Amino acid sequence: MSTTMRSGDQLTGMREIAQIGRDSRRGGYSRSLWQPADMELRAWFVERAQRLGLDVEHDRNGNIWAWWGIPGPNAIATGSHLDSVPGGGPFDGPLGVISALEAVAALKKSGLRPSRPLAVIVFAEEEGSRFGVACLGSALMTGRLDPNRARALTDEAGVSFAEAARRVGFDTSGMGPDQAALERIALFIELHVEQGRGLIELGSATAVASSILAHGRWTLTFSGQGNHAGATAMRERDDPMIAAARAVLSVQEAALEHPGARATVGRISANPGGSNVIASSVTMWLDARAESDQATRALVADIAERVGADRFHEDSWTPEVRFDPDLARQVAATLDEAPILPSGAGHDAGILADRVPTAMIFVRNPTGISHAPEEWAELDDCLAGIAALERVLRSLL
Repeated sequence: MSTTMRSGDQLTGMREIAQIGRDSRRGGYSRSLWQPADMELRAWFVERAQRLGLDVEHDRNGNIWAWWGIPGPNAIATGSHLDSVPGGGPFDGPLGVISALEAVAALKKSGLRPSRPLAVIVFAEEEGSRFGVACLGSALMTGRLDPNRARALTDEAGVSFAEAARRVGFDTSGMGPDQAALERIALFIELHVEQGRGLIELGSATAVASSILAHGRWTLTFSGQGNHAGATAMRERDDPMIAAARAVLSVQEAALEHPGARATVGRISANPGGSNVIASSVTMWLDARAESDQATRALVADIAERVGADRFHEDSWTPEVRFDPDLARQVAATLDEAPILPSGAGHDAGILADRVPTAMIFVRNPTGISHAPEEWAELDDCLAGIAALERVLRSLL
């Protein structure tokens, strides 16, 4: 954290967690579900919430709720996540959680007596960096993710979700759709650092989300013949890495031919993985997004035609999300007609959107970079985000 960040009393939470999950190899932070950094962050949130006088509960899908008032129907909910992608930035997720706590602190200090309960929620495994499924906690809660499938997910070390849960004392037997929890939420507001350049171009510290691009993740597998790197002539090889490399180029070429689409291969794994071994198989992971369900499916179909549909396995799919337009307008009006922007990134608010009215507040990122150590938000913009969330919550409570 910079000296400027340390001077912000309302952002002491950023300083308190600044050393948790630092990644000396990748830079930035690596905070994955139920690993030491995540467990430390969860304990930090519980302690910080209780310090505010909030009542904390853990639900059956790994999410944490901190309540101001008696839990019950018609509650206003806010919050975000604390996990990160490998080598991620400091603001993606934690800024929303810390801003929610600070907004509640400001409201309590002002003497507000809420007419309805308020919950700050920390969702589990939003990034999907350990088990490959994004927004896992909210997807389980809403029924988008089958709990049996979740239990069988494995991380890179081959540890299953169920086993990882057992190691930290979490019982997976009750996981799944939680209608009772959803029925307590009248609406959900998520604050998040912007993951793009929209606010830079608008010259605004904050904005309200209109939608989230449709997106999904696919695993592609390429098979060949493992062999000796020195003893096998080039023309005698059946090297799956070559096919995988061509596929990466095909992904880029296809995405460039679909206006507004984004397609990314961010991870490749060779088996057995020796530097002097021709791989016997190569696995790579595709992230594809576009402005609508149809456009995203068309993009992936184009890539599959170029690469081979038999190599594809769909890991997750999230349709285009359009946030509740009335709530978006209400939030924007409360914030003096803040601009309204689409999001290219997925969020827990998007998962909840088809079950409860949801809205998002974005805070300007002066680098325009996210999911990387260079991700940033200036102190004044963070404070503007907290003030915006406080105003919105006050208007709803």
